[in-house]
Amino acid sequence: MFSLTQTSTRQREIVEIVLGNGWDYMRSVLTGGKSDRPQLPPPEVLRKILVELGPFYVKFGQLLSTRPDLLPPQYIEALTALQAQVPPVPWGLIEKTLMEQLNQPLDKIFADINHNPIAAGSIAQIHKATLVTGEEVAIKVQRPDIERIVNQDINLIKSIAEIVALTDFGNDYDVVTLADEFTKAVQAELDFRQEAQFTDKLRLNLSNSNWFDSKQLEIPQIYWEFTTEKVLLMEWLDGKPILDADIAPDSKKRQEISTLLFRAFFQQIFIDGFFHADPHPGNIFYLSDGRLGIIDCGMIGRLDPRTQQLLTEMLLAIVDIDAQRCAQLTLELSESNSYKTNLAQLENDYSRMLRKYYNLSLSQLNFSEVFYEVLDVSRRNKIKLPGNMGLYAKSLANLEGVARKFNPEINLLAEIKPLITDLFRRQLIGDTPFQTLFRTVLDLKAISLRSPRQIDVILDRLSSETFQWKLQLRELEGLRRSLDDSANRLSFSIVVGSLTMGAAIISTGATTAQLIFISNILFAAATFLGIWLIVSILRSGKLK
Repeated sequence: MFSLTQTSTRQREIVEIVLGNGWDYMRSVLTGGKSDRPQLPPPEVLRKILVELGPFYVKFGQLLSTRPDLLPPQYIEALTALQAQVPPVPWGLIEKTLMEQLNQPLDKIFADINHNPIAAGSIAQIHKATLVTGEEVAIKVQRPDIERIVNQDINLIKSIAEIVALTDFGNDYDVVTLADEFTKAVQAELDFRQEAQFTDKLRLNLSNSNWFDSKQLEIPQIYWEFTTEKVLLMEWLDGKPILDADIAPDSKKRQEISTLLFRAFFQQIFIDGFFHADPHPGNIFYLSDGRLGIIDCGMIGRLDPRTQQLLTEMLLAIVDIDAQRCAQLTLELSESNSYKTNLAQLENDYSRMLRKYYNLSLSQLNFSEVFYEVLDVSRRNKIKLPGNMGLYAKSLANLEGVARKFNPEINLLAEIKPLITDLFRRQLIGDTPFQTLFRTVLDLKAISLRSPRQIDVILDRLSSETFQWKLQLRELEGLRRSLDDSANRLSFSIVVGSLTMGAAIISTGATTAQLIFISNILFAAATFLGIWLIVSILRSGKLK
């Protein structure tokens, strides 16, 4: 149990910071008190707490900013700008790390190294250098002892998550699993070889495109011979952050860069399914030669082909202001247990959400804002979407924000429309028509081509033995009596006919008094029953 009665120095430090900022809920959790439904502090207070807690919690907050499916938009905005207030590590410690990791004297690799970092973050800092072969490079070096600090704080985060899991909130969002996902993501960032692999893959994917001139886009080359778990060596891109670019506001170049930016990221998201998930202004450079550069590829999002198709359809449903389709697509995107969702309530929420866009032209739509609202509707209906939806929304929001600031005159619809058209063509026909046809045949065989969501829900309930029939037929008793009367009359008719035919057969071949007597008895019975049947029909008034 995490409490004041059993604390390490780090635990006491966390408690003091939380108490000092007045976060009452966490004060209760950390001191072993009653854990009610979590109440988050105001966004700016939360950001201040994370900064004071140190580099790991800053990184934790940055990862939280990628989950708009969990937090309201104002928190996402506050956490997006989160930066650790950490002083740069002295050059002596950085030099020691470089020598340990590269395992050779630095003067055999570098002709020159700038001892003053050009950037310092919560995990690493970056220095500019020149190789002995003449190439300018950026060296990303991990902060000394950061691994020990991260591992220590990971254990504390998991302990807090176990306590919060006892609340309704913790149960709804499975905070233990979320904490595990976030801590693994932080640990992965401690291995710079992963970022190097991501960078290489993005450069390869964007080296060829039908949407833009790939020569106008640059992603830094990785020097693998000098890249280790704690050191990343990459090509130096000479330029400025895109919002600091020295380009005339009404220049044609701004429009060209805006188009290139949108097309590069839409290819990553909707075609490659492997995208840079943190395209904030500091990671997009306008290079000195007029090209566009993308750096810091450590945070990556992935989308499978089915999700890409559903997101494309979601964009179209939003443009069409189609609440019903938005609800169906949300359920298709959701993870397990979606059959518990009230579909009518979900559609009503979407209808209210989209109503505000009825009188807006498509060029006025803020697509990232709308998708944040989609995530908000899902969260309020307790629909659990995959974590990559948060990265998708965050990437889209950052991309749109950068584009609007860089080029206020941009028409997003004009940028998106030709791409969406081509995406639908690719989904219907594909770049390899034979493979598309073969895949369609398999889909038809599995009877899964565009099946209505309602049928999926019914099948889920039937398979889980939770389905119950609830039918109410009006005037069912009257219908039952009518059917009984009809059946009785039919039975009497059959009996009368049988008796008449039996009497006729016997009388035809009767040679004794006994047979004639039996024949007369059968005729009499048939006559009596026939008369009774006719009278009952006449009395019912339903002869016609």
